[in-house]
Amino acid sequence: MAYSHHPEALDSVEEVRRAVATQLGTIRRDAGLTGLELAERCGWHASKRSRIENARTRPSDEDIRAWCRACGADEQIPDLIASSRHADSMYREWKLVHSRGLKKAQDSVVPLYLRTEHMRVYCSNVIPGLVQTAGYATALLSSIASFENVANDAEEAAIARVARSEIIYDARRRFALLIEEDVLYFRFGDADVMSRQLAYLLSVMTLPNVSLGVIPRTAVREMWTLEGFVIYDNIQVQVETLSADMNIKRPGEVTVYQRAFSKLSQMAVHGSAARALIHEALGTLG
Repeated sequence: MAYSHHPEALDSVEEVRRAVATQLGTIRRDAGLTGLELAERCGWHASKRSRIENARTRPSDEDIRAWCRACGADEQIPDLIASSRHADSMYREWKLVHSRGLKKAQDSVVPLYLRTEHMRVYCSNVIPGLVQTAGYATALLSSIASFENVANDAEEAAIARVARSEIIYDARRRFALLIEEDVLYFRFGDADVMSRQLAYLLSVMTLPNVSLGVIPRTAVREMWTLEGFVIYDNIQVQVETLSADMNIKRPGEVTVYQRAFSKLSQMAVHGSAARALIHEALGTLG
């Protein structure tokens, strides 16, 4: 999770929702219905029709069905529901996602992992989930559950996270990971947990399909510290803020994150220099 707001991604979500509302308005007008007539056919108060058509209220799946049926446009129901659900998937509040269980949240991204061949990850505040140990993940997920006041199934969720991360050993896939040096010092768990976590980073670095870069504290910044994000192939970007998980698929925005990752990568050290920074952090654990 990260700690910044992302108005551009929210704008993308709103654009999709406005497009659905606009299409619903077009369907109503094509049917020759006034707003009041549509509301009456659906059994709604007139204000509900207005809120939906002006994108102030997100229509439920049943609202879309009722609207289209009232207009004799049943054939448009599947596409409109799919578009509305897509907007929901673009912006998901963590508390709502985690209210169904931390483990379920981990399992939900497995299909995305499996269809990704090239994953690029930037983290400014925690070790990337892809390379977390069970102990570190348990400590981190426990703190999330406590902060969000949701049921704490952190141990089961950590096991699920480690299991899905086994994909990193698939030599057919490529992984590029970037972390800020401070991440090596942010403690989740006790000294033993952190020691095992940092040692695991050193182990992962030996994999031929994995690139791990560390951006030194002393690096001259060509790119400021950002919220954590993951680029899946060149198709989708997942951005994690304190309150929500945002999934971006608009090509122009994906390109922005690709450029940012490239600049961050140029500031990072890799290989022996990165290992030296990890060993230095290990040395502070006693």
